[in-house]
Amino acid sequence: MSKEIKPWTTLKSELVFDHHWYKLRRDHVQLPTGQELDDYFVSVRADVALVFAVTEDQHVVLVRQYKHGIGEILIELPGGVVDEDETSPLAAAKRELLEETGYVSDDMEQLLAVCDNPTKDTNRIYYFLARNARRVATQDLDETENIEVLTTPITEIESLILNGHIQVAGSVALCLLALRKLLP
Repeated sequence: MSKEIKPWTTLKSELVFDHHWYKLRRDHVQLPTGQELDDYFVSVRADVALVFAVTEDQHVVLVRQYKHGIGEILIELPGGVVDEDETSPLAAAKRELLEETGYVSDDMEQLLAVCDNPTKDTNRIYYFLARNARRVATQDLDETENIEVLTTPITEIESLILNGHIQVAGSVALCLLALRKLLP
């Protein structure tokens, strides 16, 4: 017999930091036991779209860029936030793929939507598989971005993960999910 699990009740919620790039909410919650926490902090974050783009010749489009939070240059899949004015995660996936890499695909499929850190973050990450990706433009980056585009044979992606060359959690998960779908 499974244990009954009940959600917490939010008694009060206030936005304590509100910036275009980051929002922090402080919740006063009551647990099902009756205990109250008046300082439960939650990052209010935009949803994210990530793309596993495969070219006709079976190469995966990757990006290499500096990530300030960890202070390292990392290899990952192209992607980014779903802007408030975008109609869907698919629209964001297409935009981010084009902006970051210059690639497009007419065959994009959503594979999964996941929670990245549901304990403290409000967002979801939408995983997309883009088949027959092709380069149609140069990158369209904002002034803070410096992104190198890499293409790697699909057969080498798993070893890049296992050797620690691809280590961003969302990219690792989407790569393994896409490989499972695409490779026998």
